[in-house]
Amino acid sequence: MSSLALICWMLNVVLDTGGHLSFKAAATVADDIHGLQRWLTMFRDKWIWIGVISFAFEFVVWIAFLSLVPLSVGVMFASANTIAIMLGGRWFFCEKLTRTRVAAAVIISIGVALVGLGQT
Repeated sequence: MSSLALICWMLNVVLDTGGHLSFKAAATVADDIHGLQRWLTMFRDKWIWIGVISFAFEFVVWIAFLSLVPLSVGVMFASANTIAIMLGGRWFFCEKLTRTRVAAAVIISIGVALVGLGQT
C-alpha cells in the first residue's frame, strides 16, 4: 500500500471514529429530556455539528482512499474503524469491553493485518 493510501486510511479511521464519538456525545447531552425537545437540544449542541463535519470530511477521505486501493482491500481496512470506535467508547463513555468484544476486535485485527500483508 502506498504511503498516500496509508495516510488516507489513518485519516479515515480518525474522522470516522471522531464522528461516531461526537454523535454519542450529542446523544447523551439531553438524557433527561424527551420527545421533540430532546432532538432540538441535540440539534443545537456543538457535538452534533462536530460529528457532521467529521463525517463530511471522512466521506471525501474515503473516496480518496478507494481511488488508491481495490474495493475489497478498502472495505477490509475499514473494519479497523470498528475497533477504534469500540476503544473510544470505552475511553470516553466508560462502555464495557466484554471478552466477546475483545475477541472480535482481535479477530478483526488479524484479518486486517492479513489483508495488508497481501498487498506488499
